[in-house]
Amino acid sequence: MTALVMIGIVLFGVAGYFALPVSELPNVDFPTIQVQAALPGASPETMASTVATPLERQFATIAGIDSMTSSSLIGSTNITIQFVLERNIDAAAQDVQSAIAAASKKLPPGMPSPPTIQKVNPADQPILFMTLSSPSMALSAVDEYAENLMAQRISMLDGVAQVNVFGPQKWAVHAQLDPNLLAAHHIGIDEVEQALAQHNVNLPVGTLWGPDQAFTIKASGQLMTAAGYRDMIVVYRNGSPVRLSQIGKVIDGVQYDKTANWVLNAQGAERSIGLAVQRQPGTNTVEISDRIRKLMPTFREQIPPAVKLTMLMDRSESILESVNDVKFTLWLTIGLVVLVIFLFLRNISATLIPSLALPISVIGTFAAMKQLGYTLDNLSLMALTLSVGFVVDDAIVVLENIVRHLEMGKNRLTAAFEGAREIGFTVLSMTISLAAVFIPVLFMSGILGRLFHEFAVTIMVAILISGLVSISLTPMLCSRFLRPPHAQKHGWFYNLFERMFDSWLKLYDVTLRVTLRHRVVTFVVSILLLVGTV
Repeated sequence: MTALVMIGIVLFGVAGYFALPVSELPNVDFPTIQVQAALPGASPETMASTVATPLERQFATIAGIDSMTSSSLIGSTNITIQFVLERNIDAAAQDVQSAIAAASKKLPPGMPSPPTIQKVNPADQPILFMTLSSPSMALSAVDEYAENLMAQRISMLDGVAQVNVFGPQKWAVHAQLDPNLLAAHHIGIDEVEQALAQHNVNLPVGTLWGPDQAFTIKASGQLMTAAGYRDMIVVYRNGSPVRLSQIGKVIDGVQYDKTANWVLNAQGAERSIGLAVQRQPGTNTVEISDRIRKLMPTFREQIPPAVKLTMLMDRSESILESVNDVKFTLWLTIGLVVLVIFLFLRNISATLIPSLALPISVIGTFAAMKQLGYTLDNLSLMALTLSVGFVVDDAIVVLENIVRHLEMGKNRLTAAFEGAREIGFTVLSMTISLAAVFIPVLFMSGILGRLFHEFAVTIMVAILISGLVSISLTPMLCSRFLRPPHAQKHGWFYNLFERMFDSWLKLYDVTLRVTLRHRVVTFVVSILLLVGTV
C-alpha cells in the first residue's frame, strides 16, 4: 500500500508538472483598474476638465476605492483606480464600466471611442518585445507590416492577450491651413471640416434598374493621398470654387508625429516600430513564445528585405534559465545529501532509502500546485529550491534511529517498527513546526502578501509530503532492504571514519553531561541567545 501511494504521488506530480503553466510571476489580480480615454487634438487642460473630471466624479461613487489618480496629456487621459485588497477585481471592473456608461452623456461628443478599462496584473508585462526598422522605407510603410500583418497574426495565437504597438506611425494626410488665407476667403474652420467629411466617404451609390438588367454602381469617394485632397472644393465664393490647396498645405504624413520608438544597433539609434506581446493569465509563457518564434520565418518571407525584424527581449529565456538553475540545484543537493549520508553510514542501502524522499516530495508538490492553480514561476521555483534542504531531514532522522536499533542486534522488521515508533511523534512535530514557520507569510497583507502566498503554500506542501514519506516509505524500505551494519566487512576507509566519529561522539558525550549538570546556566544562556537574535 505504501509503495502504491508513493507511486501515485509521483505519477500525479509528473502529470501536474507538464500541465503547469510557466510564467515569470504568479497570476495575482491586483484590485487596480486603469481607464483610458482619447480626444485627438485636445489640450491637457481640456482633457482634464471635459473628460477626466466627469469620469472622476462618477467613479467617486463606487465603494471600496482606496485611491484614484489621473494624468492628462495632449489628446489622452489616464485614470488609475486602486481598490482595497479585499475587493474583487471582476466586480470592481463591472462597477467601473457602469460608471463610464453613466458618465457618457457628460463626455465630449467628438471622442472617437468610449473610455476603455484594463485590469492591472504583474503578469501582464510583455513576455516578448520585437522591433521593425528600415533604413530606406518610410516608417508609415513599416507600420503597415507591423500592425496589419504581424500584430494581427500574433493576436490570433492561443494564449496571447494583446499586442501593443510602440511608436506607431500610421499613415495620414495633414491639412495645414493658413489663417490669413481662411480670412481672405471668408472661410471658417468648421466649413473646412465639413468639406473634408463630405468629400472623403465610401458609401454605396445604388443600383440602376432596367427592363432586362440591373447594374450596381461602383464609385469610391475615399481619397487616399494628399494629391487627391489638394483639388478638393471646400466652398464656393462669388461663383468660383475655393480648393483646399488655396487655403493651406496638404501633405502626406502620420496620424501622430509626437510619439517615436528607437532601437540601438551598430549604427546607433534608429527609428523603429515596437511590438510588445502580452499573454493571457494562466497560460504558458514558454509555449506562447515558441509559437511566436515559429511564425518568424513566415514573417520574414512576407516583409520586404529592406525591413529588419529584431527580437529584443524574450522572457521565456529567463524562465528557462530559472528552471534549469533549479534543476541543477536539485541534482547538486541530491548529490550532497547522498554523499553526507554515505560518509556517516557507509551503507549503500541506507544511503538510497532517505534519498527517495527528495524527488517524491518535490514531484508531489507539482500535483498540489496544479490543483491550486499555481504556475511554475520564479517565486514557486524559489520555494522548491529552499525546500530541498528541508525535505530530507525527517527521513534521515528516521533512518538513523532504525540503524541504531539494527546496531543493537535486532532484525530489520523489528528495528523498523520500534525505530519508527520511537521517532514518529518527533518527526511529526518537526514537520508541522517547520511548515508552521511559513504560516505568517500566508497572512501577509498588501501586494507582497499576494505575491508570496504561492511561495508559502508551495514550500509547506513540499515539507508535509516529506513528513508523510518519512513516516511511511522510509520505515517500509528499511524493513525490506536495509542491510545490517554487522553483516558487512569493513576496510581501512570505514575504520578510519569510524575512529573519527567515535572521537566526535566522546566529545559530544562530555559536553552534554556538562550541559545537563548546569541546567540553570544553560537555560539563561538560551534566553540570552534568543534576546540577542531579536
